[in-house]
Amino acid sequence: MFKKSIKKGNKTKMFWFILFGIGGITLLARLITGLMAQKLTYGETDVPMHQVAIIFGAGLRRDGGPTPILQDRVETGARLYFSGKVKKLLMTGSNQIVDYNEPEAMHQYALSLGVPEADIVMDYAGRRTYDSCYRAREIFQVKDAILVTQKFHLARALFLCNALGVKGVGVEAQNRVYSKSSLLLWNLREFPATLTAFADVITQPLPVLGQPEPIFPEDIQ
Repeated sequence: MFKKSIKKGNKTKMFWFILFGIGGITLLARLITGLMAQKLTYGETDVPMHQVAIIFGAGLRRDGGPTPILQDRVETGARLYFSGKVKKLLMTGSNQIVDYNEPEAMHQYALSLGVPEADIVMDYAGRRTYDSCYRAREIFQVKDAILVTQKFHLARALFLCNALGVKGVGVEAQNRVYSKSSLLLWNLREFPATLTAFADVITQPLPVLGQPEPIFPEDIQ
């Protein structure tokens, strides 16, 4: 009985040791990406000019339209376009099933804001932020870009794109006031997502690929 108690106690200690270890690594990962984002995040007016803005998907409403958070991102990208900060908008999101098409919803919303059809590029296989950054470089041949998303997500997006060969700077999409509960949930989700991002950069799993579709073929050497 005494030996069983010792074994049980050792297992409990090991559990808490592993749990705190994972927690510490997760906090460190979030800290690293946060510090990186501070150096690479700009306002809309002072961000350096780039050829492309990458706009990340963020869910759809039941009717297939963009959620407010996704509208926020598209609106910010559109302003960067109209101010001459970028020449093209790369809309990247998920289209895993017929009835769920983030890039098309972003596309239609951008058109409604006055962005010309010719300057909207769609990536239908950006299922995760990792996939979007990987495909931006490998499929669309993007070397550098302005990344457009909310603050809670921007740190991870900047880390992934820069680690995967896209020299990215960020602009926060902040046109709306979100509830404190939503912001808390989104920020909490970023902790495990950031840890996964580090693992992805190390292992570099292949996302859905295909033939290269360079946005600016004349720049390919």
